[in-house]
Amino acid sequence: MSLRVNRLAAGLVLAGCTQLAHAAGFALIEQNASGLGNAYAGQAAAATDASTIFFNPAGMTMLPDRQLVLAGHLIKPQAEFTGTSTIGGGDGGDAGGLALVPNAYYAFRLTPDVYLGIGMNAPFGLKTEYDPTWAGRTQAIKSELKTVNLNPSIAWKASDALSLGAGVSLQYAEATLTSASAAGLVTIKGDDYSWGFNLGALWQLSEATRIGLAYRSEVDHTLEGTVTFSGLPANNGPVTADTTLPDSASLSLFHKLNDRWDLMADVSWTGWSDFYELRIVRTNGALVGLTEEKWDDSYRYSVGVNYRLNDKLTLRGGLAFDETPVSDTYRTARIPDQDRTWIAFGAQYRLSPKSMLDVGYAHLFVKDARINKTETGPVTLTGTYDASVDILSAQLTLNF
Repeated sequence: MSLRVNRLAAGLVLAGCTQLAHAAGFALIEQNASGLGNAYAGQAAAATDASTIFFNPAGMTMLPDRQLVLAGHLIKPQAEFTGTSTIGGGDGGDAGGLALVPNAYYAFRLTPDVYLGIGMNAPFGLKTEYDPTWAGRTQAIKSELKTVNLNPSIAWKASDALSLGAGVSLQYAEATLTSASAAGLVTIKGDDYSWGFNLGALWQLSEATRIGLAYRSEVDHTLEGTVTFSGLPANNGPVTADTTLPDSASLSLFHKLNDRWDLMADVSWTGWSDFYELRIVRTNGALVGLTEEKWDDSYRYSVGVNYRLNDKLTLRGGLAFDETPVSDTYRTARIPDQDRTWIAFGAQYRLSPKSMLDVGYAHLFVKDARINKTETGPVTLTGTYDASVDILSAQLTLNF
């Protein structure tokens, strides 16, 4: 049996109530702790530390000669379904769970105008798991996607006003999907290595104001693995999955209002419209399953402020709105995504002239997601998802 899934990684998502994914769809914006307190407003222009390698590599030209950033995020979603299906069963319990997500970055000055850096992060990810006897068990039980991204980058200070940056994304992706069927528990696993790129530009409009523009490319994966049926081993066999993780672009503003206050703003776009359907076929081309997704491109808007209380302590705050790419018509049990609103605050404390500690906290209010979905069987799942997310992050920054 062979599996051909258009945009499989997206098809594995319970975005908005997953264990990891907290930006639109299943993207992970938690790439540092220093930006969490601002709800990640203005990250393509802020160039606060070496995590700019992810948000805008051109920002490395704003850094000291050598800098190391280590960050970690504790993420606790709550996700509960209430409703019924034509096969009966429970509500599935809380599909979320506590997770730890790490990041690491290193940047250094090679020449007076050229910087090199490398980052390791997870730009996409999810893990959700329902009770195995829940009402939607034939549509989804466990959904998990892991990515590890190695991002070597370069930045060039073209002039006093303009810096340019570029990077390569060397990416590993691993996916697992389970559901119930007449042949028992169906488990699909696959993984792959692939690559993409990111570009950035940073304009210093004045001593107080700069604008950042950043782009991350699509990454195309062909996952290879296996499908197993617990009650029908004769149908077990190899699988493949064509997967595209979407591109994104950000336009950011950073403005130093005075010696105490910084203002930040950001608008980001993600190209989710590539996720049109979830198609499963056998090796001979016979259709196993087809789910229409028909996602739309989505936008994220954020604003933030910094307040320097004294030479050692800076306080942060931020608001953001993440627009869902999923319409009510095409919402599924695997992807009950909805709009979410961020409220965030944080702080940076200078431990010494060469070391800083950042902490941040955000609460995500997720709009209730309605579902009325019929899939193979036919089985109709009807109800509402109630979800929220709490994020606590910490970061150590060292200058050399």
